[in-house]
Amino acid sequence: MKISIGCDHIVTDIKNHIGKYLESKGHEVIDNGTYDHERTHYPIYGKKTAAKVVNKEADLGIVICGTGVGITTSATKIKGIRATLVRDVETVRYAREELNVNVIGIGGRICGVGLIENIIDVFLETKYKETPENKALIEKIDAMIEDNEQANDETMFDEFIEKWNNGGYPAE
Repeated sequence: MKISIGCDHIVTDIKNHIGKYLESKGHEVIDNGTYDHERTHYPIYGKKTAAKVVNKEADLGIVICGTGVGITTSATKIKGIRATLVRDVETVRYAREELNVNVIGIGGRICGVGLIENIIDVFLETKYKETPENKALIEKIDAMIEDNEQANDETMFDEFIEKWNNGGYPAE
């Protein structure tokens, strides 16, 4: 299975560990960054990771930031993504079985690495239970996202990337 992953600078080490963990289980990993600990902005990596899933370059996606909240929220803004923030295995199991979630968000500072691995295992192993009720609900949820050309604009974060590359985004 191809898994798209992304994170912010706070949890780069955890993302790197998860990438190796997935590869050790035979999965192909598409690492969308970030790749270091330089201050950056999570929406960039939530968008990049989700775009790989929507464009069918990856089967599923995993996004990680400190709490998981911001990066998951950014991933949900991409049409075709059903992302959810998870902190336990039962939530991820439900999300896959009932809602066919295709991206999960995890808080790297909230969940320990062992729990993150368990969550990911359940995410990848659980199959969607397609029932008329589940299908109808997913169609209604998917219809809530309006077409937004800016969401597909690869340059939408260029001003921030340029600013960060030039040292203009100081640590708080």
